[in-house]
Amino acid sequence: MNELSSSKRRKVLDIFEKFENNRKNTSDSIVAFNFNKKRVRLLNNLNYVKTGCKGVLYWMFRDIRVQDNWALLFAQKTALKNSLPLHVCFCIMPSFLNASIRYYKFLLTGLMEVEEECKELNIYFHLLHGEPNLSILKFIETYKMGGVIVDFCPLKLPMSWVDDVQKKLPKDIPICQVDAHNIVPCWFASTKQEYAARTIRSKINMKLEEFLTEFPPVIKHPYPTEEKFESNSWETALENVQADTLVNEITWAKPGYKHGIKKLDYFLQNRLKMYADKRNNPLSNAISDLSPWFHFGMISIQRSILEIKEYKKLHSKSVESFMEEAIIRRELSDNFCFYNEKYDLVEGAHSWAIETLNKHRKDKRKYMYSLNQLEDSQTHDDLWNACQNQMVTIGKMHGFLRMYWAKKLLEWTETPETALEWANYLNNKYSIDGCDPNGYVGCMWSICGIHDQGWREREIFGKIRYMNYEGCKRKFDVAEFVKKWEKKQR
Repeated sequence: MNELSSSKRRKVLDIFEKFENNRKNTSDSIVAFNFNKKRVRLLNNLNYVKTGCKGVLYWMFRDIRVQDNWALLFAQKTALKNSLPLHVCFCIMPSFLNASIRYYKFLLTGLMEVEEECKELNIYFHLLHGEPNLSILKFIETYKMGGVIVDFCPLKLPMSWVDDVQKKLPKDIPICQVDAHNIVPCWFASTKQEYAARTIRSKINMKLEEFLTEFPPVIKHPYPTEEKFESNSWETALENVQADTLVNEITWAKPGYKHGIKKLDYFLQNRLKMYADKRNNPLSNAISDLSPWFHFGMISIQRSILEIKEYKKLHSKSVESFMEEAIIRRELSDNFCFYNEKYDLVEGAHSWAIETLNKHRKDKRKYMYSLNQLEDSQTHDDLWNACQNQMVTIGKMHGFLRMYWAKKLLEWTETPETALEWANYLNNKYSIDGCDPNGYVGCMWSICGIHDQGWREREIFGKIRYMNYEGCKRKFDVAEFVKKWEKKQR
């Protein structure tokens, strides 16, 4: 027996019908829902929505979805308790961490789906433009918002937006943050930077039962606004974006919650059974391919885990492996970026790694490449070139190959600082799941040994874990992979 029987298995796609039915419920169901306040952290000392205000604002920037969203649910619960309209804002910024137009277009299409669903639920969605902190403050002042609920992202730039809004917000308006991205909220999972997966695993697993719960639905909001708002202009939404326009959109992944749920269902029915044994083979098609939707928060990681647990008896090793990657490793990345503001710098590494990199800083490199040569896949290594071609073409690189790809940058550039800077630049520019804690930590692991240990010392790498071409050949058919991606398919 390979799959759950049709009478027993809970179809992932039935989630849509469940939400449609639950939306017909009264607002009492949301108000009565026992929301776990550990998901929320107050950013000022206020607990009550401002008296005489005209609405509650959910500032969305990391979790681009309506359902399965703890931040939006908390915002709606707050608005319902105070009999107020509910507003959702997302701000299109001029540039974001070297992201290309590929990234922006995927994001924008997902936001259009959010607006459509918000309309159905009598929730007001506003597409803003400019620097997010400035645009949000202007919206709050103009439309007299009385409370702000904001997404959580541990990267420095989003953290700086939130910090600026918190400092400049009128003193009588509460602002709080909800971690709708992680299952166990980042600040609750651990209060410090964890050394490795082994040090955070038990902390998360001990709290998992408390937080891995089913979501109530976001319902049709009963409190309309009297304000008149201009319609969102989707046709001109990207006019002021300063991003590389030569990077093509991807076609293999369609943005939005509905497409993400369908991809999840496909993974559960067709690939999950292979995941434990074949996920490190780039030719096996055993991975979930869910990272674009996870990165943009278009589907919830928590929803994915709730569904995958239904397959525990059938594919226990695969379920355990997926949960390790999607929960422990992913939340470890958020932990590192949250507690270490130098997450994208060599100085953010552990002392042993900095010491060994410095010791071998002057080691002679056999090959040295410029950024342009690397970006155009012009190295002597056909496997590395194929990896770069894959990322440029489809906006995604297999996880095992990302490690090889990044480590070679250390070997072929003048300094560890240059290797790390260029790895982050290329990943953020081309990967549809770039500009993400997972990406920064992946580069830091590969180049600076974060969450790893010291290995046998060698030239250039010192004690940083080494990967080579021959090792890859033992893992998969390198020649076949190279043949598939030897030429750019732009």
